[in-house]
Amino acid sequence: MKKIKIDAYPLLEKIRKEKPVVHHLTNWVTIYDCANIVKVLGGSPVMAHAKEEVAQMAGLASSLVLNIGTLTPELIEAMKIAASAANKKGIPVILDACGAGATSFRDKKSFELLDEAKIDIIKGNASEIARISGEGIRTKGVDAGRVNKDLVQLAKKLALQRKCAVVVTGKEDIVVSENNLYLVKNGHPMMADVVGTGCMAASVIGAFAAVENDLTLAAAAGLVCFEIAAECAAKKSLGPASFKEKLFDCLYSLDRKTINRLQKVEG
Repeated sequence: MKKIKIDAYPLLEKIRKEKPVVHHLTNWVTIYDCANIVKVLGGSPVMAHAKEEVAQMAGLASSLVLNIGTLTPELIEAMKIAASAANKKGIPVILDACGAGATSFRDKKSFELLDEAKIDIIKGNASEIARISGEGIRTKGVDAGRVNKDLVQLAKKLALQRKCAVVVTGKEDIVVSENNLYLVKNGHPMMADVVGTGCMAASVIGAFAAVENDLTLAAAAGLVCFEIAAECAAKKSLGPASFKEKLFDCLYSLDRKTINRLQKVEG
């Protein structure tokens, strides 16, 4: 692997200009933050969950983000309807496998979504992705469990199995597809002290995927921008509460010079 530069700013600029609709069926704990992070980027978030309207809403969107953090059987059925509509329209579907590996119910519903709809980007932490790829790994609630496997190889295996892009978040983010690989090494430890940064990352990826057909590039560029904003926010923060506030501000004001100067990507 060698250091590379990805041109993330034009995609951020495109989001700000086009204001794509990013439809979410997401985690009730973090739904407000997910909506806000898309709005801060310049996109238009919509959080419609009722099965009676999700297909129509997906028809208005440029991407669909599914997050199983607070799943119920009814919500999963609505996700299937929304994903089917998104597949028919040809917009990308992002699945945040939040908590996969924690319970058998969560595993079963994750695999149902993957089997019954075309998922274009699967995102999760190390143990979530390991479980989705078929490993017998357990997740600590929604926090990553220990995975004694090569994460790049696990992610590649899943990408090939499901013919999609895969994102493994952690100290170093892995973004892979069948033919591409990026390691994003931006971010700050304080991100782990705020509930919802993982969910927000999925929403950021959804916004970037709404304006870029190369989904591995979209995911890597989104993570670069989000995590550089986190680095900038940490410098101005006293703790997690002020960090979260500054994260929104720093992402809102992020510019080309800052992105190009601070990005740490290998490929």
